Amino acid sequence: MAAGDLDAVLATAAVVHPDLPESAAVFAERLRLWPAGCFVLEAGADVPDRSAVIGYVVSHPWRSGAAPALDCLLGRLPDDAATYYLHDLALLPAARGSGAGGRIVTMLAAHARATGFSTLSLVSVGDSAGFWTRQGFSPVDDPALADKLASYGTARYMVRRL
Repeated sequence: MAAGDLDAVLATAAVVHPDLPESAAVFAERLRLWPAGCFVLEAGADVPDRSAVIGYVVSHPWRSGAAPALDCLLGRLPDDAATYYLHDLALLPAARGSGAGGRIVTMLAAHARATGFSTLSLVSVGDSAGFWTRQGFSPVDDPALADKLASYGTARYMVRRL
């Protein structure tokens, strides 16, 4: 992902997460703080507009057992980061069912291991928990997260050991 992709990322987010809007500043900050964890997925030969962004992922180191509130600037990444956090993985309908989501998770798991993390964590929203379970994530019930998760609507904090 590059700064020039942010309009396409925002457009994708508006389609995939219409009830969970985040500002352009949030995406720009995540890209600035941890560019190695931000990617776009462009359409392939099977999609007419080969240059179109059809998905993205935003990820970064974070504190274990914690999740940033929705649409919240971080300021900086924590010095005590102990998990690799998947902030958002969004795929337009044209990308779903292609295996792209699983490949992205595999790539991020390898990146997390290479940078010294032993877990991936995320907040699953809506009905996405099944996808994340198939990717090796397990739900973690922690009442201390209830207030933060409330900003995401129907949500579960999930962790995958690497």
